[in-house]
Amino acid sequence: MPPRRTARTTDGQSGGLLSPVTDRRISALIVDQVRSLIHEGKLTPGDRLPPEREMCERFGVSRVTVREALRVLEASGLVEIRVGAHGGAFVTKPTSDRVGASLTDLLTLSSVTAADVTEVRLVLEVGIIPLLCEHADETDLAALEDICDRQEAALATGQYDVALSAEFHTRLAASTHNTAFEMLIHSFHGPLLMSLATAQKTAPEMGQRGVREHRELIAAVRSGDSETGQRIMREHLSRTADRLCLDEPAARRTSRGRAPAGA
Repeated sequence: MPPRRTARTTDGQSGGLLSPVTDRRISALIVDQVRSLIHEGKLTPGDRLPPEREMCERFGVSRVTVREALRVLEASGLVEIRVGAHGGAFVTKPTSDRVGASLTDLLTLSSVTAADVTEVRLVLEVGIIPLLCEHADETDLAALEDICDRQEAALATGQYDVALSAEFHTRLAASTHNTAFEMLIHSFHGPLLMSLATAQKTAPEMGQRGVREHRELIAAVRSGDSETGQRIMREHLSRTADRLCLDEPAARRTSRGRAPAGA
């Protein structure tokens, strides 16, 4: 394996990218500085941050402050702390799982609803159908059909889990062979599960129809019929959005442009 890189400047001094900070929230400023270096590409996945002692000298702070900053960076998924002779703090590669967990936390702690999530999915998942028709191969389609088989088997035993539906839509995004779309949809996995679980409580019968539409969508993609595929996906997600709307307060539905029930 090639040796890990350590952040350097043109003078060859390890950690020269880092500069002293002075503020009451010093550890937060250290986190911001390291995060900025990562965003700017000056620190990349696999790079090792300077040792704690050197960081203390560079920032002009105590070891306790540096350790607090490293804990925050690790919790944010920006660095990985390794122990041992070759240990230290290493910049990590971002993962969609961590982003998905953050999105789920955001939904839980904010006013964003499951219906909001489904509206975002309408934009994203209807939009990828032309890419699916162009790039999905038989391996992709077989994988999607396998998920449908497992969905039908679960429905037959009365043990259907919305995780299977989430798996289908995530695998659908992967079938575009566009890494950006795949990462985006995969990062949405937690919110997707939340919205599907909410819809299932409102309308438990949706599982059977949903699987049929999954099958129809596969057939449309296989034949290269993006127009039909988009129509199926739009109807599929719109029905979910309508069901979720029933779970929202009437005032919120009206503010979103939907008429109250019975109107």
